Amino acid sequence: MRTLTPKAGQITQDWYLVDAKDQVLGRLATKVASVLRGKHKPYFSPHLEVGDNVIVINAEKVVLTGTKDLKKVYDSFSGYPGGLKQIPYKRMLQTKPDQIIVKAVKGMLPKNALGRKILRNLRVYAGETHPHIAQQPKVLS
Repeated sequence: MRTLTPKAGQITQDWYLVDAKDQVLGRLATKVASVLRGKHKPYFSPHLEVGDNVIVINAEKVVLTGTKDLKKVYDSFSGYPGGLKQIPYKRMLQTKPDQIIVKAVKGMLPKNALGRKILRNLRVYAGETHPHIAQQPKVLS
């Protein structure tokens, strides 16, 4: 039996809208990463970009369980000695709430060129509004 690989004309990308209000960060990120990757489609192929576009709104209202909101720290390293920056979750939520969801989803995608390409299909907004009304996104529950 042959493996079917979709051609460029057979791949369709839909738009989905996700409301992050009162949703747990990890559970939301797994759902979004799966849709971005295209695992819900019958013609999923791990080496192709067959996923959909996802819009996440209300990023500042995402929830962490337990005491993770006190313990979670985001690290970034410049590569130089003493170049480690650590930002606590509370400060990240105040300054860049959209990056919390982007970093969580990015960690669930492949660590290669395909993963970086797939991540471009994610749009995260801190508030209720978004500029993608023309795409008529479907609501992802």
